[in-house]
Amino acid sequence: MGKYIARRTLLVIPVLFIVSVITFSIMQLAPGDPAAIVLGGDYIMYATVEEIEEVRKNMGIDRPPIEQYFSWLGGFFVGELGKSLFTTESVSLLVSQKIEATISTVFSGITLALLFGIPMGVLAGWKMNTWIDRSVMVFAVLGFAIPGFWLAFNLIFLFSLKLGWFPVFGFRSLITDGPIEFLRYITLPGITLGVAFMALIARMTRSSLVEVLSEDYIRTARAKGLSERIVLIRHALRAASMPVVTVIGLVFAAAVTGTVITESVFAIPGMGRMFVKAVGDRDFPVIQGLMMIFATSYVFVNLGVDILYAYLDPRVRYS
Repeated sequence: MGKYIARRTLLVIPVLFIVSVITFSIMQLAPGDPAAIVLGGDYIMYATVEEIEEVRKNMGIDRPPIEQYFSWLGGFFVGELGKSLFTTESVSLLVSQKIEATISTVFSGITLALLFGIPMGVLAGWKMNTWIDRSVMVFAVLGFAIPGFWLAFNLIFLFSLKLGWFPVFGFRSLITDGPIEFLRYITLPGITLGVAFMALIARMTRSSLVEVLSEDYIRTARAKGLSERIVLIRHALRAASMPVVTVIGLVFAAAVTGTVITESVFAIPGMGRMFVKAVGDRDFPVIQGLMMIFATSYVFVNLGVDILYAYLDPRVRYS
């Protein structure tokens, strides 16, 4: 197991290198001059050549692209992501101010999806072709079909404006504001983000369990007189969990992407909302830093998924 983990961890290095090259190249090819943004857009028409060159020198964009790349990459690994073109604040500082809200939103959605999606899928697979199975499948279809922003607006209308159970928008910290206020503010964004993933996990769990229950070793276990509960818990669930574990990485990537909409609708001061603003403002250092953070997070989550998969299925370690 140790050799497998080491081998998978070493593979992260070239992946991160490729991701960094793509991220840096996208920003280099993007239209717009960072110096013009710093000088105020139209002001660059009246600025002298010396003023423009001075700004570019201060920003470090007068150097060859390969030199800029390695300087930026070295800064990334020590936590220095450059400075915002608008606020001149460190991108790392801006991220540190927003990261709690984004982590809370992502993990609330994923937690709800796992807590409800897995039991729903197990129940549907165990009670295949019954009204329970059909009900879960209807929910799965609706969960995929309903747009996130439409669900968010309806949740706000019903539970915030009509019933007054939850705030309309904003965020409260679990650390500084306590668990009650935190849950009041994070519940609706978590539901908005988690419904589609809940539907996906329920459907994956159901399909996997149905396939496992038709295997020969399950029929053998039943023939030995084991109760249905023992067959399910001891023999079927572990094997059925493999595809579900695999999809967790995809769910995480989709959840991070989904924060762009969720944080915008609920006015959550997180990284997704910051990314939208940075794109609108063409704040290249912020965009570049956030893209690299999102991609790196996805790579390490998938590394964790690979390790968990190998733990559940030892055959993977020797393949």
